[in-house]
Amino acid sequence: MIYDSLIAPFVDFEFMRRALAAVIALALGGAPIGVFLMLRRMSLVGDAMAHAILPGAAIGFLLSGLNLFAMTLGGLIAGFTVAILGGLGNSMAAVAAGFILGILESFSIWVMPTAYKDAISISLLLAMLFLRPSGLFGNREAFTLKEF
Repeated sequence: MIYDSLIAPFVDFEFMRRALAAVIALALGGAPIGVFLMLRRMSLVGDAMAHAILPGAAIGFLLSGLNLFAMTLGGLIAGFTVAILGGLGNSMAAVAAGFILGILESFSIWVMPTAYKDAISISLLLAMLFLRPSGLFGNREAFTLKEF
């Protein structure tokens, strides 16, 4: 009975073996990064960036299928937008930026087709770069050059 429940699916099905290999790779790769983020007290930033990148990758998948380039580009656009929107180095602003971007992308399907969801990210990115380059909660003094 235990064999049928725990071991037999991995023996019988190839996709289960690949899924097990992926889980092991994620566990081994995610642990050092998680420890590094916890030691630097940046765990919220890592969580916010991971949740911000996922919708971008999903949009890339919806637009072009299992095209790795499109999924990577969608994730990079969404992650870069959240990083700029939040102000680099401010963890609470990164969490707020991820929340704002997620809400805007989710509610944008009422106004425009789903193919234009990346346009929300890009327009928000450009607006923040032009209007407030220090981020949502960023300090403008930190970005000015100080004379010696």
